[in-house]
Amino acid sequence: MSIDMSQFLETFYEESFEGLEIMETELLALDTGDADSETINTIFRAAHSIKGGSGTFGLNAVADFTHVMETLLDEMRDGKRQITQEAVNLLLTTVDVLREMLTALRENTELDHERIKVTHDQLEALLASDSTAAKPVSQADTMDTSSSTSPTAQGWKISFHPHIDLLKTGNDPVRILRELSELSELGEIESTMDASSLPDFENLDPEECHLGWDIELKGEVKREDIDEVFAWVEDECDLTITAIKTVTEKVAPAKEEISSATEQSTVTNSATKASGEAPKATPAAAKAKTSSESASIRVGIDKVDSVINLVGELVITQSMLSTLGEDFDMSKVNSLIQGMEQLELNTRELQEQVMRMRMMPINFAFQRFPRLVHDMSQKMGKNIELKMTGEQTELDKTVMEKIGDPLVHLVRNSLDHGIEMPEQRKAAGKPVTATLGLNAYHQGGNIVIEVTDDGAGLNEARVLAKAIEQGLVSPDAELESAKIHELILLPGFSTAETITDVSGRGVGMDVVVKNIRSLGGTLEVWSKQGEGSKFTIRLPLTLAILDGQTVAVGDEDYIIPLISIIESIQLKPEMLNVVVGKGETFKLRDEHLPIIRLHNVFGGHPRTTDLTQGLLVVVETDGRKIGLFVDELKGQQQVVIKSLEVNYKRIEGISGATILGDGSVALIIDIPGLISLSNQEKATSKYKKSA
Repeated sequence: MSIDMSQFLETFYEESFEGLEIMETELLALDTGDADSETINTIFRAAHSIKGGSGTFGLNAVADFTHVMETLLDEMRDGKRQITQEAVNLLLTTVDVLREMLTALRENTELDHERIKVTHDQLEALLASDSTAAKPVSQADTMDTSSSTSPTAQGWKISFHPHIDLLKTGNDPVRILRELSELSELGEIESTMDASSLPDFENLDPEECHLGWDIELKGEVKREDIDEVFAWVEDECDLTITAIKTVTEKVAPAKEEISSATEQSTVTNSATKASGEAPKATPAAAKAKTSSESASIRVGIDKVDSVINLVGELVITQSMLSTLGEDFDMSKVNSLIQGMEQLELNTRELQEQVMRMRMMPINFAFQRFPRLVHDMSQKMGKNIELKMTGEQTELDKTVMEKIGDPLVHLVRNSLDHGIEMPEQRKAAGKPVTATLGLNAYHQGGNIVIEVTDDGAGLNEARVLAKAIEQGLVSPDAELESAKIHELILLPGFSTAETITDVSGRGVGMDVVVKNIRSLGGTLEVWSKQGEGSKFTIRLPLTLAILDGQTVAVGDEDYIIPLISIIESIQLKPEMLNVVVGKGETFKLRDEHLPIIRLHNVFGGHPRTTDLTQGLLVVVETDGRKIGLFVDELKGQQQVVIKSLEVNYKRIEGISGATILGDGSVALIIDIPGLISLSNQEKATSKYKKSA
């Protein structure tokens, strides 16, 4: 019975992408000069795993490409070649090409053969350059001193007997035989299997290797190429390699008779030559195809054990309640109440544990930035040190996948426009090496991500002048520093033409703000000219569950996110004020804040329209405070968010919906969207009156 390998293909892709991340991280940490054996071994192992796995799944284009990279790494590992910046940069480019190849194969799209060939040729050229040390003697050389001194032979006799635990190390003899067959372009392999050590079937362990092979490889093949095939398993096998006839002897090889014994297998090169084509997608493989957002997540066994234990507690509680339901009478009421309390406790704990399973360290989002900083700093001629803290801070997988692009935009702007050139920093009395910081930490029910730099900072006078020029601010406006900083977040604002020290920092920032708001988060800006800038992102830990305040407006219930609420008050007549053309406001301590009547925005019939009879819920978003007029506060609770856009359509001012305990549906208010919607209605109303 054949095995459908496509069912394991998605796992291979995920592990390969993880391996590429490891390779990239270690390459960036690699010092030029003599090899750091541990770092090089880590990179080599990741490359070897990708090569071996791709060969297993028939992704021969990846296997062939990785083979050249692996050879270069092997020379570095053996001390044959020193590590240069040129080699590190080329290996980083190779990682990029491998990532593109795997992505294309995963999504069944065309490979970029031109880019692959250019990078492959660059690797070959680097390999052909002079090395800095003699190649050490391999184990295979010490095992057989009778092999020819000539580098090339007409054929080789190879005795390959794996140790019993070879399979447990992740190595596969079949892949090794396949690689050997690829070495001989015109010849063939004749391999005789030795099954003398194979135990009886009842004593057979499928994870143990009891087979050996005596192989004749015919063709003009270099000895070092054969050594390379066995390099990864040389400590896991008994290996002897002997030349048959050297090229210099000019003797035609004898024809060997091929045994028909059942334990002999002949593998011809024509049957196994790499084609470089991806396997055709089966239905399972097509189903496994994903977008850039991974459809799976790795969960620690401790989290799984916690969920299993809680499910056990739930089963016990359910059994107890079922027993109480039999011949129930009033004497069992206290036991019923206790059982319901236990059920509520178990359900809440199970909910928390399941949400923990979706939590991942933000390091998964941060890990792209060392490479980004490395490449951009070299390209721009700047000296930049990246400092990352709080990498183990956890947040929901969905939030992390969607925050990646806004973070990249902020980091690129800091690198390109915030941080000065070395000569400018030196003239300003700053260290020539600039510092870019990424920091993450929990605060309440949120995660806070900070992007900081010690660059030029925002020139407030010029930012304000540009905003006035673009008609975003009135000419007589007098704004505080915080308000001026927020101007760069407005749609259409750009400083590219006039503010050279922060040129372009405003371009696209409104898109960043929009993306962050779509996650229920906020973006704050702090900057000081000559000292640097800080962008602070606040996000909910998860998009699946929300802590909310239920409010009533007439017969309708709404959910206001607790994170947005500052306080709730009942107005007195002297606190109210009406500003012509701007609507109703109220005075809260030293501030005059606008009022939004929810029944005017969403429709409905409130119990009262008198502002002194209802309640005002004071909320804050993007540094702005407003009061929401409602009839009643009903209570706080955690709600499960259901998407309206998926199940119905997008509604401005509403971020989703939830089902309450009584089965009714309550809409979840999107505070930024509500303010925008209210402003639109005021503008429309004002236009109608003027018309």
